[in-house]
Amino acid sequence: MLKIGFIGGGNMGGAIIGGIQRSGMNALLYAFDTDKEKLAALEKTGVKACDSVQALAEECRFIFLAIKPQTFDAVMPLLKGAVDESKVIISIAAGITEDYIIKTLGVNVPCVIVMPNTPFLLGKGATALARGTYTSSEDFDTVRAIFATGGITEEVPLDKMKEIIAINGSSPAFIYLYAKAFTEYAAENGIDGDAALRLFAQSLVGSAEMLISSGKSVDELIKMVSSPGGTTLAGLDALYEGGLERITKDCCERCTKRAYELSK
Repeated sequence: MLKIGFIGGGNMGGAIIGGIQRSGMNALLYAFDTDKEKLAALEKTGVKACDSVQALAEECRFIFLAIKPQTFDAVMPLLKGAVDESKVIISIAAGITEDYIIKTLGVNVPCVIVMPNTPFLLGKGATALARGTYTSSEDFDTVRAIFATGGITEEVPLDKMKEIIAINGSSPAFIYLYAKAFTEYAAENGIDGDAALRLFAQSLVGSAEMLISSGKSVDELIKMVSSPGGTTLAGLDALYEGGLERITKDCCERCTKRAYELSK
């Protein structure tokens, strides 16, 4: 039976725990969090609470670091000495590298570096994973199966885990901002905001399915919607003139730059 521990029981840690529980995976779950209320809430779902980082590490083979990047410098020294090559460390924090984990723990521990996103909370996540230098295929597949309980997974090279953040980790916020502009436009023109949000959200769902399942390229899909001389082309002209593609790439580049700044 797998023994899986979570250092950090916040939204994402709790969501991953929930995915494992719903999947029926044969696993014992453990957690540690400095927030006793979060820990108590997890206990009610069947998770075993640990009173220290070290106690969790001693119990569990798979150890999730479900904490913020700024917290790592305080937590990692507590793990040192409690972790050896038999453990597997899984980080879900932006900018945290395998090199940092190995250096701070002082051992060539197997790692999986992961970038999930918040739709995981609804079982609709898109998770990117990178296999560490000392991680076996079997252990990587186990970690990947855990994240598959909350959506799709894709393997990404270890040296591209900062660049991928803009694509799946941060992109929900960018999409929400785009949605905000559409719904505000609807309200300004006397259309019920809730109705507009539902219509736009379903358009996102349908468009995403077309991207995945239609077999057509992005340019072909744009053309399908764009009748000559029609409304869509008029709107697209405004987006092209405004430099939407350039702005989006700049958004991604700034996101990646910040990931490198946070990198450890």
